[in-house]
Amino acid sequence: MTRSVSNVSSTADAAASAARRLDGLIERTPLRRSTGFSDALHADVYFKLENHQTTGSFKLRGATNRILTLGAEQQEKGCVAASSGNHGAAVAFAMRAHGVGGIIFVPEQTSPAKFEKIRRYGGDVRLFGTDGLDTEEHARQYAAEHGMFYLSPYNDEQVIAGQGTCGVEIVEDLPDVDAVFIAVGGGGLMGGAGAVLKTHNADVRIYGCQPLASPVMTRSIEAGKIIEMPSEPTLSDGTAGGIEQGAVTFALNQAVVDDWEVVDEDQIAAAMRAYVDSEGEPIEGAAGVAIAAMLARRNELAGKKVVVIICGGNISEEVLEECGCGNT
Repeated sequence: MTRSVSNVSSTADAAASAARRLDGLIERTPLRRSTGFSDALHADVYFKLENHQTTGSFKLRGATNRILTLGAEQQEKGCVAASSGNHGAAVAFAMRAHGVGGIIFVPEQTSPAKFEKIRRYGGDVRLFGTDGLDTEEHARQYAAEHGMFYLSPYNDEQVIAGQGTCGVEIVEDLPDVDAVFIAVGGGGLMGGAGAVLKTHNADVRIYGCQPLASPVMTRSIEAGKIIEMPSEPTLSDGTAGGIEQGAVTFALNQAVVDDWEVVDEDQIAAAMRAYVDSEGEPIEGAAGVAIAAMLARRNELAGKKVVVIICGGNISEEVLEECGCGNT
């Protein structure tokens, strides 16, 4: 336990340093109280609007911090990433903004819209692989062969510190927060923001939120080790998929999460619809997971100050229609 506490503290310190480093380079996103959800839950419900971040998700925080903490020689050689989603867009934007070259590999079945979005942010986008895992393995191999830096979406302490700046902003804007709901995939956002929140106040209750279709971190924490398990299709594609063996996020998530809440696809879709109806803007499925988890725990939240991190807003019209959020 001592090792975990030390790890949490050092991560919080790294996030504070990252916040100073990123000041003026990324958006300080709003923390907005929701009248509709507050009234419905008899609580003070706030949404941390990472969907308002440049590139539309929290991922820009970690990508930018990692690029800025590379040595000059490594920046000159460039970076490689693998992602057809938020991480790919964030790395492309951050590399262009800070004059670092690099390549984003995406699976061959990536939609033209996602491909073009990453390219518009300045990315040299290349197709490889069919299931995401082989794309990632190819990206790692390419980086090693060309002396470039592989920029992981979560398994990197400086990426985690960058994501932790979201937590820094929360405690600055709402220091007496009681409970925070955070969607978890690889665990970078939870590891960083959770460490900041727990260091600020150990009594803050932190909920890790995952889709039933891919609850890899939840089941791994239950097992006491990172496990491999199949993922099914989910509205929360941003949190779906496996976790690298030895990922530094595992121990952090173990240490900072008080409760895990797993929600099904109907709950996610209902949460997304409720958010659109109340707040008037679309969100992606991973954000819906965190809202659904809050709604599932509503009996624990009366009278509390609650924050839900809206981790991103990048969603296609087709998926919006699928979950009944069309024509917004």
